[in-house]
Amino acid sequence: MRRKPIELAAVATAAVPGLTPTAVSSAPDDPADFDSALLLDSEGKRWRVRSPRHAEASARLETEFLVLRAFTPGIRAELPFLMPTVAGTVRQGTLSTFVYSHLSGTTRSVEELSTGSAALTRELGAALAAIHDLPHSLVSNADLPSYTPNEFRQRRLNELDQAATTGKIPPLLLRRWEHALEDVSLWRFNPSVVHGDLHEDNLLVDGDRVTAVTGWTDLRIGDPADDMAWLVASNDQDFVDAVLAHYTSRRRDAPDAHLLRRAALSAEFALAQYLVKGLAAADQDMIREAESMLAVLAEDVAEHGGQPISVEPLPQPAVTVQPISPDAPGSTPGQDPQHVSDMATAVHVTPIPRDELPGAAQDDAGTQAATDGGPEDSARDAGATAADGDPEDSTPVDSRAAADGDPEDSMPVADVPAPPKPSAADDTSTTALTVVPASERR
Repeated sequence: MRRKPIELAAVATAAVPGLTPTAVSSAPDDPADFDSALLLDSEGKRWRVRSPRHAEASARLETEFLVLRAFTPGIRAELPFLMPTVAGTVRQGTLSTFVYSHLSGTTRSVEELSTGSAALTRELGAALAAIHDLPHSLVSNADLPSYTPNEFRQRRLNELDQAATTGKIPPLLLRRWEHALEDVSLWRFNPSVVHGDLHEDNLLVDGDRVTAVTGWTDLRIGDPADDMAWLVASNDQDFVDAVLAHYTSRRRDAPDAHLLRRAALSAEFALAQYLVKGLAAADQDMIREAESMLAVLAEDVAEHGGQPISVEPLPQPAVTVQPISPDAPGSTPGQDPQHVSDMATAVHVTPIPRDELPGAAQDDAGTQAATDGGPEDSARDAGATAADGDPEDSTPVDSRAAADGDPEDSMPVADVPAPPKPSAADDTSTTALTVVPASERR
């Protein structure tokens, strides 16, 4: 059940003693996890209230509380932006609501940020670089998650398997994401401190300055590309390239050649994660929204190719051979066309009766071969099977074909086994025929 801003104002009075709200409005946040509101008190101060909608979101807020406490005054002073401070908390059942001192600035959409000034673009790049250059000890001392590149890749593969079991992910996207996750060259990066939930709603902007960064619920050591996923959603590639250039110039680490590729993958895969979250919560609105966005993404990738994510090109699917319809011209009724297409052309061998092998029949055949053509014709015709039918029905026979088999047992040339060599008495090849000139027979 969602809480209205007026209800959150009542909770805030319990969390912060002496707080007297005089005005309240809703605040942008992740609607699947939190209800948020902005308050104005009697002294003119502003406050932000975040109330979790389920136990997992409540745990994230409690983690953020630990994270914010880990940011010592010395670390905060080095950051080019401000960070939230927890003013109070109240527990209701298993969920904890937090009240934060309000920070100046407003949120802007990605489109508004992309059309901002060059100074704002530099500020965005500097803010991202400052987050990723935070000391790793900040995360390890707070006992927060830390992943190597291979561990992070394997974790994402496990999430992909979980998403695939829903049966609601378009096969085109599953194949695209799996190929990118198996492209090892894509996952060679130096892990850094990652905000983990960075997007335009967690960036407060005042004029040309990024005044504050909020939403520190998923701090970890991992892939810095995750904090760039919201950026690649912009349709202005010049804006993306400009932010990346300022980011790279401010980083103390070596440039990451495949940062934007992994960021694009993270942005696409977020839709699958959103679907899994909706299924786990049995939220039909979330499920329908996720399915719709996945379908649009699949259509875009199919039509335009999508943003490049893999270093290695995606293999093209194998060609599928469609069987010929039984009604197609030349097909035999009642015969499986797929099997027919796989068969070699059969060779029909006309057997020579054994009682006609010796004697004059052989002599006459040899004489006819000698008188009808020259030596070249005799050599060519010697490889053909003698037939008494129409000359157009004559079919060349492989030299391994059995000469004394039944016509119905004829086999394709490629499948005919080599017969044993005949003895001299049974030799029926043309080399065994002796041509006797007519003068000698007289």
